[in-house]
Amino acid sequence: MSRSSAVFISRLRGLPVLDASGDQVGKVRDVVIQLRSQRQAPRVRGLVVELFARRRIFIPMPRVHSIDAQQVAIAGAVDTRVFTRREAETLVVDDLFDRTFTRGDAPVRILDVAMAPVRSHDWEISEVALVPAGRRRRFGLSSSVSLTVVGWAEVPSLVMTTRQSTERTIAEMQDMKPADVARELHDMTPRRRAEVVQALDDDQLADAIEELPEDEQVSLITVLDPERAADVLEEMDPDDAADLIQDLPDTLAKQLLARMEPEDAADVRTLMAYDEFTAGAMMTPEPVIVGPDATVADALALVRNEDITPAIASMAFVCRTPTDTPTGRYLGAVHVQRLLREPPSSMVSEILDSDLEPLRTDTPVGDVSRYFATYNLVVAPVVNGAGQLVGAVAVDDLLDHLLPYDWRGDQMDGDSSIGGGATTSPATEVTHG
Repeated sequence: MSRSSAVFISRLRGLPVLDASGDQVGKVRDVVIQLRSQRQAPRVRGLVVELFARRRIFIPMPRVHSIDAQQVAIAGAVDTRVFTRREAETLVVDDLFDRTFTRGDAPVRILDVAMAPVRSHDWEISEVALVPAGRRRRFGLSSSVSLTVVGWAEVPSLVMTTRQSTERTIAEMQDMKPADVARELHDMTPRRRAEVVQALDDDQLADAIEELPEDEQVSLITVLDPERAADVLEEMDPDDAADLIQDLPDTLAKQLLARMEPEDAADVRTLMAYDEFTAGAMMTPEPVIVGPDATVADALALVRNEDITPAIASMAFVCRTPTDTPTGRYLGAVHVQRLLREPPSSMVSEILDSDLEPLRTDTPVGDVSRYFATYNLVVAPVVNGAGQLVGAVAVDDLLDHLLPYDWRGDQMDGDSSIGGGATTSPATEVTHG
């Protein structure tokens, strides 16, 4: 991480924040960070921005388009709810500036903190500027002051955090897989679970909820504030969100759908319209899709997206425009291994696997499982009656419907004999009944 790419937060404070139209939304007042494990730098979650009415709101870092010496540019809609700090969050200006600790044999004070980008829209704390503890000048230094800039890891974690117990738990969870986070939540007391859930990022909580037994998913989502619950549902895979919403009371389900972003809610409503235990009900509406004029390089750029699962990334589907589901006419598929063997400038339309017949939205789960076994697939295309691609079924979603009904509960309780007990899954009944 180069020092030249770092942004010291004292210089960021007070900068105007401009929306996509170039209009000023407000000014930066603070930066929200979250401690992680000792091996990872604290993550920058977003900015605290003060509106002209002196109302403070939160802008997550994925919405921050650019930062320079004169302004901060953001993209997307602005959530004007008043900012409320979560349990595991630390404010750099309010909590860290002027904090003192002993470095070597001398007391030092934090004068400033720098953050740096590590990938697109993802920032971490990189450096900390220290001065002798007796100096009280915050945002400026005389030439006689001894300034030392150190890496974030040289500042003790007890200094970097303000809420140690819950924040330590959150930090430990940063290195866990979603299933392991779910197990931790499952084993907590209700009070402790509520504290940790409140502190988790929406995306990490969404991943963990997907790994919980269905009854625990319902109980957890129903105790969240409706706005937070809607935000978490937006972060979940659409098929998992649809399954969860269908298990909720009708009134709550309608309330949460109304609070979700229209595009996310539309995906969920579409999936809820399909019969249970069909390809349509278990698919994701967001597979990798390219047009027939795309190159191999274009397709590989899409499958490199770290936000999609390995199963979804294993195949790109070629369709006429539009390339959002439901697409234009489905033309065929290209396996990622084939893409890797072709010159980047080649057209994907020249290497199509057009012999792979797509699934239909009403294909029952038993036929879906035989289809996967026959063609040795980890993801499969799904089309509607008009031949438009509407989604793709991934192997993990298929397994969810083939394993015993409460297999996640067995996992939580330490039962390793999944599939070997007497419990019968509804999927098995549909397939063989």
